[in-house]
Amino acid sequence: MENPTDRPDRPERPQRPARPVAGRRFYDGANRPVTPKQFRPDRRADEFDDRPARPRGRGGSDNRDDFGADNRPPRNDRGESRPPFRERREGGTDRPRYENRQAQSSSIDMLFGLRPILEALSAGRTLEKIFLLRGTKNSLVTDISTAAREAGIQVQMVPVEKLDNLTRKNHQGAVAFVSPIDYAPLDNIVSGLFEEGKVPFLLLLDRITDVRNFGAIARTAECLGVQAIVVPSRGAAQINGDALKTSAGALNILPVCREMSLHETVRFLQQSGITVVACTEKAEEAIGSADVDLSGPVAVLMGSEEDGISPDLLNLADVKLKVPMTGQIQSLNVGVAAGIMLFEVARQRVAAE
Repeated sequence: MENPTDRPDRPERPQRPARPVAGRRFYDGANRPVTPKQFRPDRRADEFDDRPARPRGRGGSDNRDDFGADNRPPRNDRGESRPPFRERREGGTDRPRYENRQAQSSSIDMLFGLRPILEALSAGRTLEKIFLLRGTKNSLVTDISTAAREAGIQVQMVPVEKLDNLTRKNHQGAVAFVSPIDYAPLDNIVSGLFEEGKVPFLLLLDRITDVRNFGAIARTAECLGVQAIVVPSRGAAQINGDALKTSAGALNILPVCREMSLHETVRFLQQSGITVVACTEKAEEAIGSADVDLSGPVAVLMGSEEDGISPDLLNLADVKLKVPMTGQIQSLNVGVAAGIMLFEVARQRVAAE
């Protein structure tokens, strides 16, 4: 019987090239990763495979490398090669092409360095929050902590990773956010309202932490005639660009007071003849009750998004009201509840005039 391999009309099968070792990485002269098919030592470092890009997704190539399932460097809409998401920096370590978004969005409203932050405090500049490196002990850190405590500015001791995420510059273990507004003293506002013959209408926010909720509440408050907003120095939303945008500029018009303790603030308002009205679902009387007169000096108290008004602060309130609801959810967003409560106060004040 004739051996099939001895047939003269059968062409010789070409030898299959060796497959690349799994997990092996190839880099060109610019230290950029390339696929094994693209790797050719005799080509220039900036040359890539000019074949058209194959679509990604299911059914693509099974050869996976640094660029994904299509086995080629990513390309833009014009078919040009673009660098991968991760680029190589000096020293051989990798980092993302894009910096931390929080650091980018807050770079304008940020101070870093011990001496600049101390000088800003000495000059009376309004700071939102100060982050100091945990475990640092020197005279500048002590001076910053003392000056911030006197100004009612929150100081937080954080690890170095937190500071590195905020900025990649030489922060020296200290980063501070600059407030876009200037806080007003509450006692001056209250005394000024009485001297001008106006009826005080204030809004107290207990631990409202969502920036957009805070901005929306400020916008509603300004529209309904609130004369000042009072927030605690700790546990409150940071007033930044997002808050200003959501408030539609109301935070540039409406005074904001930052107090160390809302408990002392409530007692001060009560001693000044202002009725503190708490809006809570635990109340028995509903908004709109004929027994509650809100046309006089009033300070509306709203609680946090999670657990409402803190119990010890709720016990200090003069009046407790709830929003009447007939649905199944029985829960409202704090911004919506604040709008309903402030509208009832504004309605009674207009009716009394």
